[in-house]
Amino acid sequence: MITVSILGNGNVAHHLTTAFLNSEKVVVKQVYARDIDKIDYLKDRVSITNTIELLEEADVYIIAVSDNAIEKVSSKIKTKNGLVVHTSGSFPLHKLNTTNTKGVFYLLQSFSKTKPVNFDEIPFCLEAENEKDLQLLENLANTIGKKVYRINSKQRQHLHVAAVFVNNFVNHLYAIGNDICEAYNVPFEILQPLIKETALKLKELSPKEAQTGPAKRNDTNTIENHLHLLNPKQQEIYQLITKSIQDG
Repeated sequence: MITVSILGNGNVAHHLTTAFLNSEKVVVKQVYARDIDKIDYLKDRVSITNTIELLEEADVYIIAVSDNAIEKVSSKIKTKNGLVVHTSGSFPLHKLNTTNTKGVFYLLQSFSKTKPVNFDEIPFCLEAENEKDLQLLENLANTIGKKVYRINSKQRQHLHVAAVFVNNFVNHLYAIGNDICEAYNVPFEILQPLIKETALKLKELSPKEAQTGPAKRNDTNTIENHLHLLNPKQQEIYQLITKSIQDG
């Protein structure tokens, strides 16, 4: 059995707590939140606290809070043993402010509390200061998931930037597409099969091989027609991405 304590009450903390509580190979010792009322729903299943100094001994302490709070929270963990890890995509391992051994337990996914999570499909990106702790994190990840990767801090920071491009930025483009549809009374759902097909292509092709559209074809007439249909902000984004595609 691996014992864990989880610090945080956000989306990642919520789903990790749920998954580990349902695992037969993990014991959740405690869950911490600064506002204990936000984790009150857990009190019948696990010990909860709003005082970090009262944390009991555990094998792994998982800090699932905002990046700005990680250093402060980690500095308050005063247990004698146990591996202290964070779940951030961009926070360096060495900035964990603890005398305990350090690690990273980063889940490459976007989480919402109300949406169920299939951890079998989520990559676990792990890092630790030594092989023993890295093996512990791999064992812990394998209790709830299947996709486990050893990723160092430099790799993880660049991976996080890549994730912003393929997730956050792409979603913003969906929002622009939705705005255009709404402006002309077209249901956005018409675009959903196209969105799905493009994503599915990437299982067989590289993104460059899957690229289509007027920029790829250098269809200047269509590009000019599109630009006349857009507002200035949309034009700027359209032109920037078009040039990036054409530059290869």
